[in-house]
Amino acid sequence: MAQDAKYVTLTDANFQSEVIDSDQPVLVDFWATWCGPCRIIAPIIEELAVEFDGKAKLAKLDVDHNPQSAMAFGVRSIPTLLFFKNGQVVDQLIGTAPKKVLAAKLEGLAGQPA
Repeated sequence: MAQDAKYVTLTDANFQSEVIDSDQPVLVDFWATWCGPCRIIAPIIEELAVEFDGKAKLAKLDVDHNPQSAMAFGVRSIPTLLFFKNGQVVDQLIGTAPKKVLAAKLEGLAGQPA
């Protein structure tokens, strides 16, 4: 995990260990550098990573550099946010969403508020 409880940077190589095998719920942000809405939601992901440290894991995967993971989960538009629990996708959002919506979904998965 990155320093100061920031989000985890995912790759095709570490997706299994960081997301599928995680003992915590995981929110994965599928994004790309050229994506305007991705840049809008990025600070929200960073804030939530700090707030949910120890309760849930927040992670980002650059789809341009890691196409296998994006294809494996059928990501066709970005940003796509997938919520994992026990290695399974349990919810998803496509596009941007307010911080309170993402926090509520994470609280539900983690079983506790941030």
